[in-house]
Amino acid sequence: MKLTKKEQKAIDALKKVAKIWPESLWVFVDGSMHVMKKDSEGNAKYTKLGGVDQDYKADDVNIPCDGGAW
Repeated sequence: MKLTKKEQKAIDALKKVAKIWPESLWVFVDGSMHVMKKDSEGNAKYTKLGGVDQDYKADDVNIPCDGGAW
C-alpha cells in the first residue's frame, strides 16, 4: 500500500513513542485512546464488574481507533 509522506511520518512518530513507553502505562481503546496508569504491582486495574477502572486514566489521546479484534 502506498502511504503519503504525512501518513508515514505519523506512523514513524508512533514507533518512536513505543521505544520510550514506560512499563507503568498502558493504552485502552474504545473508539478513542485512553492512557492508563498501572497499579503498584504493574497490572491494569479493572472494576469488580470487569470494566476498566477510570480512576487510573492518566489522559486521552485524540486518535480514532477501534478496540475490536481482526
